[in-house]
Amino acid sequence: MSEKFDAVDVIITKRDKGELSDEQIDWVIDAYTRGAVADEQMSSLGMAILLNGMNRREISRWTAAMIASGERMDFSSLSRPTADKHSTGGVGDKITLPLAPLVAACGVAVPQLSGRGLGHTGGTLDKLESIPGWKAAMSNEQMLAQLEDVGAVICAAGDGLAPADKKLYALRDVTGTVEAIPLIASSIMSKKIAEGTGALVLDVKVGSGAFMKNVDDARELARTMVDLGTDAGVKTVAMLTNMQVPLGLTAGNALEVRESVEVLAGGGPEDVVELTLALAREMLAAAGHTDVDPADALKDGRAMDVWKAMIRAQGGNPDADLPVAKETHEVLAPADGILTQLDALKVGVAAWRLGAGRARKEDPVQAGAGVEMHAKPGASVRAGEKLLTLHTDTPERFERALEALDGAWTIAPEGSRPDLLPLVIEKIS
Repeated sequence: MSEKFDAVDVIITKRDKGELSDEQIDWVIDAYTRGAVADEQMSSLGMAILLNGMNRREISRWTAAMIASGERMDFSSLSRPTADKHSTGGVGDKITLPLAPLVAACGVAVPQLSGRGLGHTGGTLDKLESIPGWKAAMSNEQMLAQLEDVGAVICAAGDGLAPADKKLYALRDVTGTVEAIPLIASSIMSKKIAEGTGALVLDVKVGSGAFMKNVDDARELARTMVDLGTDAGVKTVAMLTNMQVPLGLTAGNALEVRESVEVLAGGGPEDVVELTLALAREMLAAAGHTDVDPADALKDGRAMDVWKAMIRAQGGNPDADLPVAKETHEVLAPADGILTQLDALKVGVAAWRLGAGRARKEDPVQAGAGVEMHAKPGASVRAGEKLLTLHTDTPERFERALEALDGAWTIAPEGSRPDLLPLVIEKIS
């Protein structure tokens, strides 16, 4: 068939800092998905977008074209409103696990399509797959039935949602265009809008363990995504949150599930509880449920009940023992003082090297591998006390994990204070 546009003309428009028309955008996304635009041409256009940007209209149209490449889900038949959360990824970020059942326990259904870990950031599906029997794959019909019955689903996105994004995402990874904010924002939002949720809360991480290293870049990404959601008729709010330090006291798959269950039982680390409740309140408010306090559902066991029902509905046994790594190695504090720094990126890379993460999508992960933290910034430590415990089935991995942790912490004299951003930095709506 003859094509409506020429890919080279579209590339040159953006290379020369021009605006792409709606028709050009619709065509290039469709043609790339069909294979009529070659990878090298889309790589060139991606680089031009990275260097020269896009305006709000262009990004909105680009996102709409990616949504149009596949199916759209519809939850309007449910007896309750829907709200979803998306995190841009971090270290120890297990928030989805307690958050989805907590919000469901408060009367709002949570259709949470999640992903796997790549590099130093953990994947929600990898964590849940450490639970014996649990399955990530579901049909749309199964998802709808579970949302009505249980109120929460955490599962893998089907191939039908935004297939253009799947193809473009893989290309960005190998062409140095991952950091292009228009492409990040449209990638995330095309899937979330196609998913069909009524409200969306975005957790945009900031700091060494995050994709966005500084507040200004994170704010730009958050603003772009909120605009995209608003333009598509989805009530969207973003929170900028701190990822200088890992969340909670664990980074790894089964380790993080165990910690999430502690939160659902009314305990767990303060930062995980604080962020879970902050995001739950935003999700409930966005769905119109402002008269419920999610803290009550943690205390009275309702959130735990939904968690168990959600795990069982997807084939898992919520009461089974979780996998434990065969080998451990303790890292001891070298001096007395105050822990003032614990670098999230270095901890994340160590967990990855221990087997908790993957370098390529097809790599396997170890369920029990990861890093356990015995102190967080602000805590007093004593020389010879445990600072970290490393977990793996393959002890030959300890050496490279310890290399990754070189310079990961700072112990300052007593009376020192860590210089950290607040856990929730700001809200963008």
